[in-house]
Parts: sequence; structure tokens; C-alpha cells
Amino acid sequence: MTNLNDKSFTTRAVHAGERLNLEGVNPVVSPIHPSVGYTFADSKDLDAVLGNQKAGFVYSTRYTNPTVTAFETAIANLEGTEDAYAFSSGMAAIHMALLAAGVRAGTSIVAAADVYGATYTLLQDVFTALGARVHFVDVLDLEMVCRTVAQEKPVALLVEVISNPLMKVADLSRLAEIAHSTGALFLVDNTFCSPYLCNPAQFGADMVIHSATKFISGHGDVMAGIVATTSALKEKLLTLNKLIGSSMGPFEAWLALRGLKTLSLRMRQQCDNALALAQWLQAHPKIKRVNYAFLPDHPQHALMQSLSGGKGAGSVLSFEIAGAGKEQVFAFMDALNLIQPATSLGDIYSLALYPAISSHRTLTPEERAALGIGDGLVRISAGIEDAADIQADIERGLAVV
Repeated sequence: MTNLNDKSFTTRAVHAGERLNLEGVNPVVSPIHPSVGYTFADSKDLDAVLGNQKAGFVYSTRYTNPTVTAFETAIANLEGTEDAYAFSSGMAAIHMALLAAGVRAGTSIVAAADVYGATYTLLQDVFTALGARVHFVDVLDLEMVCRTVAQEKPVALLVEVISNPLMKVADLSRLAEIAHSTGALFLVDNTFCSPYLCNPAQFGADMVIHSATKFISGHGDVMAGIVATTSALKEKLLTLNKLIGSSMGPFEAWLALRGLKTLSLRMRQQCDNALALAQWLQAHPKIKRVNYAFLPDHPQHALMQSLSGGKGAGSVLSFEIAGAGKEQVFAFMDALNLIQPATSLGDIYSLALYPAISSHRTLTPEERAALGIGDGLVRISAGIEDAADIQADIERGLAVV
């Protein structure tokens, strides 16, 4: 559909990527194209498509697919970027974005110290073993970030808009300036915010990365990742992925595109629920601290207001149960009834996670402690249920601690 730029985000989320007229027909809903290969009546056309001289579809797992293209088009529209490229998972998207940014043996990368646990391990174990130099920084200490970037001259600076699981908020505009001052690309994981709350490209991000498994798809039924970026950087991603093959499938793309249409509705409810839970937990006698960026006493509350245009801080919050260790947290998790103990977030269902054994399991206890991830820390991803019912379930869990 054309002429969407003057429409609201909610309207664009419903219509972006649809009716691209890819085959001379215009269905209301983008169809699923499961074909791996595509034929051409004229070999000259095949040659032109393979040589990137003409648009077209050749081979889904190494190039792209009409259904995947519809999803990519929608995300690029909502993120405000020239283009986007979809992958089989969020970690595939992170990995490929780092490669496209130029991370190789002998190069340097600077990353926020409290990135997602699997991202941390990818950097610390995989890229370090391959000869890249990785430097972790406190993303809130802008002077430290500036010194490290100036000294190391990295090919990329990688941060998350909202960190997992402590909900620190990155100053994207300032970090973009720091990255670009030495020629580094600025990579931003926007999973926790989704395009509804924040568009990092507006603040200087070169690549905006999502685990589309989470809020974008929203229903816990698809694995997907995507990078929203410039057309030139998409070409780098495409060239790399022809060799690596971490492509998104058409069925996954269709599910993600379907989920995207209700992103605004879901995120509004989830933000409201998360804020209500955070406010209630702050006053609970069994809770030591609550991490949620829309609480007035959160250190980056004003920054989160600015980045999201006042729309919220997402559905994810974390809290520390006073005096709790693994045994007490296990008792809390096992007592939950409505909230599902699942290692994900962003679903319509409320989900609970224990970072010490899941998202940050690959970190040593000392590494977790250094980041502030204690043994009593629990993460909740608020779903779209009634907030009072979610609250009652958390109370049920706390009662046994």
C-alpha cells in the first residue's frame, strides 16, 4: 500500500507491507509463498536478478521471498529506515549485524556490559575466539564510553535501548555521536521497546535490531529477527546471508506480519499493566527494589519519556525479592498460576523469568553480581490480561516466600 507516510503509527502497523502487487494480484492479506525456487521465462531476466541488476525472487533461503519482503517492508516503514532484512531469529540478526558492521579478527567492538546474556556470550566467547577485541562498558557512563571508543576506534558500538534485566535506558543521541566520532557504526537492539515506543534511527542508529519473536510477533508462536537499516547495509547483510543461510521462512514472516498489525493495541495495554505492577511492587514489603523506567524515581525516567514520546517503557520490569536466593525464587515461580514461567517476553501472556538460570545463565556468578543481577532478581513481562489478575498472581507467589 502506498501513501502511508502521512498516517499514524497504528494505521501504518495495520497496512504497511500489504498489497505490494508482487505478482500482479492484490489480496487484502499478504499470502504465504512457500516456494524455495522461482523460474524465469527469459534467462536474461534470471541473470539480471542474480546480478542485482533487477528486482526479483530466485531462491528463498539465500535471497528473499515475497512474504518475507512484505514483512521487511512493514518494519522499515515503522522504524523509519530505508530498508530491512529479516532473519530466522533475534540472535541471527545480532550476529549478522555485527558481521555486516565489519567485526573481524583484529577489529574492535564496544558493547554495553549488560546486553542480553546470549549477546554477551556471542561477543565474549565467539567473536573473541575469532580474534576480535571486545570491550564492555557501562552505557550510562558516557565519559567512559567516549574514552573507550576514542582509544579503541571500534567498528561498532552496540547497545540496547532498555537493558535486560535491569531496565537501564541508553542515551541514543549522545551514544550515536560518540560512535560516529571515530567512524564506528551504531547498532541498537530495540527489542524491548518495539517500533511503537522508539525509533532509534531517528536518534542516529545505523542498524536497528529486533528479536521479532517478542513484541513484533507478540503471540509466542514464531521465531524471528530483523535488522532495519539503510539500503547499502542491507546489501551487506544479504551478501553475508547468502553464505550463512540464516533466512526467515515464509510461514514465520506471515505470522510476524499478522502479529505486527496489533502492536499498538498490545503495547498500550502492556505498558499500562507494567506500570501498574511496578507501582504496586514498590510498596510491597517483600520487595527490595523495582526496575522500571516509567517509575518517577527511575534514574532515566526523563530520558525514557523523551525516547518514547511519553508512550511508556514497555511491558518488562524486574524486581528483587528481599533476602531471596535460588530456593526462594523457585518457590515463587512454582506458586504462580496465571503468569507462565517461560524464557521469553513480549507475548500477550504474562511471563516470568529468573535471569540467573536463563537469560544470564552463561555468565558466572561473579559476572552477574558485577552487573547487579542478584540471586533474588525476577523479571516479569506483563501480558494483556487484566492488571489486577496479574497482581493477584504475583501476590500468590510472594506469599510462599
